[in-house]
Parts: sequence; structure tokens; C-alpha cells
Amino acid sequence: MKTGKIFSHSRAHTLEIAGRFARALRGGEIVFLRGPIGAGKTVFVKGVAQALSLKSSPTSASFSLMKTYQNKHTRLFHIDLFRLEENEVFNLGFEEMLEDEQAIILAEWPDPIAAVLPSDRLEINFVLRQGDERVLELVSNGCVSDRLLEALCQAQ
Repeated sequence: MKTGKIFSHSRAHTLEIAGRFARALRGGEIVFLRGPIGAGKTVFVKGVAQALSLKSSPTSASFSLMKTYQNKHTRLFHIDLFRLEENEVFNLGFEEMLEDEQAIILAEWPDPIAAVLPSDRLEINFVLRQGDERVLELVSNGCVSDRLLEALCQAQ
């Protein structure tokens, strides 16, 4: 397990960090995004999607639980489980996502699915600071997520 911290000074800076981070994504990665409402989780997802040249711009998936954005090389699954209980997650198609070599899973409010997804994942906790400042606290849990943590720290 490795840890790190990144400081974001604004929404635009979070988009920039996420965009640079997206260059390290190859498919098969899982990223958990935690933090209070308004902390920048969906902004981070938007930055990743823009950098990957995905056609649509992500919005909060709170009411649809999962949205898929794709191009011919990548499939981004944006999952938002804010309103779900642990026993309600089994019909979302995780098996198919995990078998998809092009899939990148970015999950907000991920605790209900933590037990059904592999432990090798990058966890990003968005901590609110004064004004638009945020601290992104990073924890990696395996080889793939270690590589992502290093890429994210270099993106600072």
C-alpha cells in the first residue's frame, strides 16, 4: 500500500490534474472517489473523460447510478452509489465491466461495491479546504493502482 497527497487550488486545476492522470490509464483500472458533496469528484471524472476524448461530458450519475462514456479505444464507467445500499449493487453488471479490457471504472461513493470489486484500486479522498482548495489523499492497493498513484503524483 502506498499513499500520497495532491493539492488542487481550483476547479480548473482539478480538471488539469485529472487530464494529466488520464494519460496513465490503459484500461482495466478501478478508481474509488470519496468526499463530501461538492468536493470535486465529478469534476475529476470530467477531466479524465475530456483527456480521453470521450464524446459526452460526464455529469453526476447520482440519479442513474451508472453512466458509460466511450470511444473506439476506451470505455469509462462512471458509477455514483450515493443512494445505494450494499445489497442493491448486484444487478449493475460488474462482471462484464471487469472482463472488459478497455474498461476504466471511476466510482463515487464506492463503499457498497468495495467487496465485489478487486482490491487493486486507487482510492482518492477529496478533502475540502478553504475556498476552492482541495487535498486529494491517495491510497493504492496493488501493482496497477501503485502505477496510477505515481502517475497522479507526477501530474501535480
